[in-house]
Amino acid sequence: VQLQASGGGSVQPGGSLRLSCAASTRASLTYAMGWFRQAPGKEREFVAAISWSGGSTYYAESVKGRFTISRNNAKNTVYLQMNSLKPEDTAVYYCAAEFATTSWASTRSALYNYWGQGTELTVSS
Repeated sequence: VQLQASGGGSVQPGGSLRLSCAASTRASLTYAMGWFRQAPGKEREFVAAISWSGGSTYYAESVKGRFTISRNNAKNTVYLQMNSLKPEDTAVYYCAAEFATTSWASTRSALYNYWGQGTELTVSS
């Protein structure tokens, strides 16, 4: 799977932004997707994940209620809608994928073998 993340930028606190991650793979394969982020000087952390079916979603506590992960399998694209953004959301956001059954997704970065290049988000006034 080749992944291309986009949509990052600079926003003010309280603002919204939507990240996208486009995947290139064979149409017959199913895969879970995850978003992770890495802030300056910090380790990469889990943000959100979604199964192929969309029936399983997971969120980090720090983003629950503010971020929504979704996917459009016809477009091979996963989205991360981010609302009520805070300065602590500032980071490089990476999308990740792993071939899996339709209901599987994980919060663990080690279980994803395919990664996008990252897109940067800055939340600042």
